[in-house]
Amino acid sequence: MELKGKRIAVLAEAQYEDLELWYPIYRLREAGAEVFVVGSGSAEVYTSKHGYPVKVDAEADTVDARQFDAIVIPGGYAPDYMRRHPAMVRLVRQAHDQGRIVAAICHAGWMLASAGVLRGRTVTGFRSIKDDLVHAGATYVDQEVVRDGNLITSRFPQDLPAFMREIIAALRSAES
Repeated sequence: MELKGKRIAVLAEAQYEDLELWYPIYRLREAGAEVFVVGSGSAEVYTSKHGYPVKVDAEADTVDARQFDAIVIPGGYAPDYMRRHPAMVRLVRQAHDQGRIVAAICHAGWMLASAGVLRGRTVTGFRSIKDDLVHAGATYVDQEVVRDGNLITSRFPQDLPAFMREIIAALRSAES
């Protein structure tokens, strides 16, 4: 199990993109990581864009970034709801500032912008949030996955294999 002993938080809120939440959860568990679903605190169960529920293990205001090796933020409309909760934004900012892996896909770049961690960084995301990322100080590139230090970003569900390969590689290299 290549990620045994690693603890990962996957953030959740209403209207998450199904594949962008579940694919990372299952892939990380398959690799041996302990995965925790962390919600904003607005509910105990969140429903995806397509009606699939996810139950949270903890609320953002009850956890600390030091408890995790990485934070994964799925897209869909969920990031717009997540960033309305200061505890969610604080968790992402803390993880980033502590040098932990922070991975965002699709519209999840909104959380990176709200956390104030994009200035001077190179990222990707869904094309409709390109202006938001640029206005937050990032350089936007249209690639399936971009790693800039501890930030890992991807554009949409089709990029999930590359996104997860990069996250797993980053977690493995953090051991060295």
